Amino acid sequence: MGKIAYQDCLDKIYGLGRFGIKLELDTIHNILKTLNNPQKNYYTIHIAGTNGKGSTATYIESILRKAGFKTGIYTSPHLVKFNERICVNGEQISDEKVVEAYEAVHAADLWKRKATFFEINTAMAFYHFSREKVEWAIIETGMGGRFDATNVISPQISVITNLSIEHSDYLGHTIKALAREKGGIIKQNTPVVTGVNQPSGLGVIKEIAKNNTAPIFEFKHDFSIRKNPKKATYLYRGINQTCKAIVKPLPGDHQKENLSLALATCELVFDRFKGTDLRYNLSPTLIKEGLAAVKWPGRLEVIMEKPLVILDGAHNLKAAKVLGKYLSSNLAGKNLTLVLGILDDKPYEEMLNNLVPHAQKIIITKAKIDRSLETQILKEAVKKITNKKIEVIEDVNMAVTHAISACSDDDAICIAGSLYVAGEAKEKFNVDFI
Repeated sequence: MGKIAYQDCLDKIYGLGRFGIKLELDTIHNILKTLNNPQKNYYTIHIAGTNGKGSTATYIESILRKAGFKTGIYTSPHLVKFNERICVNGEQISDEKVVEAYEAVHAADLWKRKATFFEINTAMAFYHFSREKVEWAIIETGMGGRFDATNVISPQISVITNLSIEHSDYLGHTIKALAREKGGIIKQNTPVVTGVNQPSGLGVIKEIAKNNTAPIFEFKHDFSIRKNPKKATYLYRGINQTCKAIVKPLPGDHQKENLSLALATCELVFDRFKGTDLRYNLSPTLIKEGLAAVKWPGRLEVIMEKPLVILDGAHNLKAAKVLGKYLSSNLAGKNLTLVLGILDDKPYEEMLNNLVPHAQKIIITKAKIDRSLETQILKEAVKKITNKKIEVIEDVNMAVTHAISACSDDDAICIAGSLYVAGEAKEKFNVDFI
């Protein structure tokens, strides 16, 4: 029997379910063991947290790649195409290799409880990275930590970005409970870099680190970053070194924390392996060149200039607060239209409170995924916040087209509320505006 077609392969992967959360790691361990544990064939960095995982991972990967290492990066979800989740040296996995990885993993899924969507994806990434002989792989968790399918690696560094309540049914209803889950990625004698700032959450992270004799490095305590006065550059004061005049590659004030976490992680990696390979030389030049190559779509991404169109996933409350702050400080003088769609498991009313007041017009839409919140529910919630114009256009592509047609060149549009909405809009721009 020949290989299945790429689209048939995706249909099988997507058919594995909505969340598919299983609170155990036996299945992924068994699959990887059958595949001869490909995840042990390269160094890894493991990243958990609520927001900023993807951009932090991207900063780290870009610096390691610029240093000359062959890199892999595993992130989720994708915006437009499944292949975005698994990249080697900045290039997405090919359609053919998606099929190869899926068939290998599927053939190794031999146990009674079949693997979930995310377990299959994760095993595919580990398998592909081994086949491609990557030297460093940066691995982002899914929604959890302790029982996340990625938590079968033995990383060189564990990173926990920040915490805000999410996926409560699986991860708990308090910051303390959430920290217990995210902190589950901490390993024995393995350094931890964290941006967690809530006392209850940080206390749990420190406790887990202590129990694992894992040295911990805290943002604003062991390393920090600040904007240089009257300049568009930043000063990083690190664990062992200082780097001046850094250009932050992604917009948004919140990115300075993600950047700082990434630089602290690189410091620890390069210091640990210094002397074993000439490439482990973390110079200011390497940092700046690595950051200059960073690309992370769908996060405050400008995809059109006239009118100004900004794409931002803003898929949970913390991200909505960050986006709201950006809109108020950067687009205060613009006639702003919001194109919004939110998933049904998100605190949509609080998210709307952070976004809607900054707009003169709101267009409610809905991503194709079955988890999308009904537009009528969103509309009623928006009406409680503003008396500005509200429209409902169910199809994301049509909503974006209408928003652009109704705007002048000097106006602004922000598409937000869900990475799935952002993805559908991104795909439209890739097709219609190239």
